[in-house]
Amino acid sequence: MSHRRSRQFVTLLLVFGALVFGLVLAGGIEITTPGIAAPEPQSAAAPPAQERAPAAPPIVGGLPSFADLAETVSPSVVSIEARSFRRVGEGGPRGRPTDPFEFFFGPRRRDAPQPDDQEFRSDSGGSGFVISADGLVATNNHVVRGAEELKVHLGENTFDAEIVGTDSATDLALLKIDAGQNLVPLPLGDSNGLRVGEWVMAVGSPLGLTDTVTVGVVSAKERRIFISSDSSFENFIQTDAAINFGNSGGPLINLRGEVVGINTAINFNSENIGFAVPVNTLKQILPQLRETGRVRRGFLGIGVRDLDRNAAEAFGLSSTAGSMVTNVQPGLPADRAGLKHGDIIVKVDGRPLENTRELIDHVSAKGPDETVTLEVLREGESLTKKVTLAERPTEEAETEPTPGGGSGGIEWLGLRYQDLTPGLRSMHGLPEDLLGVWITAVSPRSPLYDEGLRSGPLISVITEVNGRPVRNVEEFEGIVRGAEAGSRLRLYVRRFDRGQEGQPIYVFPAVPSG
Repeated sequence: MSHRRSRQFVTLLLVFGALVFGLVLAGGIEITTPGIAAPEPQSAAAPPAQERAPAAPPIVGGLPSFADLAETVSPSVVSIEARSFRRVGEGGPRGRPTDPFEFFFGPRRRDAPQPDDQEFRSDSGGSGFVISADGLVATNNHVVRGAEELKVHLGENTFDAEIVGTDSATDLALLKIDAGQNLVPLPLGDSNGLRVGEWVMAVGSPLGLTDTVTVGVVSAKERRIFISSDSSFENFIQTDAAINFGNSGGPLINLRGEVVGINTAINFNSENIGFAVPVNTLKQILPQLRETGRVRRGFLGIGVRDLDRNAAEAFGLSSTAGSMVTNVQPGLPADRAGLKHGDIIVKVDGRPLENTRELIDHVSAKGPDETVTLEVLREGESLTKKVTLAERPTEEAETEPTPGGGSGGIEWLGLRYQDLTPGLRSMHGLPEDLLGVWITAVSPRSPLYDEGLRSGPLISVITEVNGRPVRNVEEFEGIVRGAEAGSRLRLYVRRFDRGQEGQPIYVFPAVPSG
């Protein structure tokens, strides 16, 4: 009997223990609906979005909802139609970088070729966004460059647009439309606060499909992709939000509805690798674009690069902070102030430098003729250099024809040419004492074409005609026009590739008899 009672007692203990364990386990588990997170309660007195620290967006099914954001942003995004007219074979100066539009998206759409004596129309397009109630529109410079007619489509309306200002260095442009009423601008955010992995939305008109929305994340920051002649200002945001033909100039939006970038390019041979100009770049140059139509920047006349650990060790430095001077251009501000290659710039105007980007941004924010104070390390010694800045050369200055230049004034030569200016010499690293006529284009019909003279990528400069030095277009044309009919000219052409001089050539075109 006692044995039976013992078994019953043990059984009761086991049942009681299992019950207690089950209660404890159930109390430690919170059961929620799968895949749906309960939203945080929000205070009615919450400050405006621009004053709050970035917060996680509402989550539905594991992803943020972009529908309300797209509905708010899209009415302020425009599509841009750009038209230009040229004769077959006519082109601008060569020697400048590939058009970013064509480099990333392939050739622009053009009408079918026509006879040489007729014009053809080139149509291209892009996107943009309203930044002021009175009709200012931001876009990419390459969307409007060379356009003779511009149309801006906003909703169901179409407006003629005029270019207020352009800046090739940052690939940004400012347009103006008269809508007859106040428009709703998009707020400009802070691209410096972007974090890799943050959600963003791209809005634009890819392939003419207006109000197209794509989403992705910030893949990387501070990318340089070397699509301009001066990559110093390349500071792209990389994103995997889809950017396609026609998206250029449209806004990249954060989850607060603020513009954080201007969509610019995507690699033609890849997927999900797009690039946008940071909106802080636009904010920095906007006053000059609005007031003067161009951007003037201070210029030291040096080549610089970041320090890595190997460089720091070689220079006997304990830190990689600063900017290393790799070359100093003769006769320009840094050279006149006594800077040398190998100098390490550690401070500008008393402000410590972490990297080259900070130096470029600080100097370019200054105007020509302003002074900066550089603290430099040279062979372990600290030096202070005061530098009076020059004006940074621009692509606009490079390609702007001088009086009598940039044309083919002597038709039978089949050349386009212009004066070789100090700005062009500086831009391309050409010798300071180089004088002559810069050949910007060579027609396939030119008598020089068969002798090996071509348009780009080399820079070709005519420095002598019939043994006589020529300093400019006027002297060049004077000698050629004075040559005897039926005689042969001796043109001496010096050629350069990225500042390095190659083998010069002679070409011997015959002067027409008739």
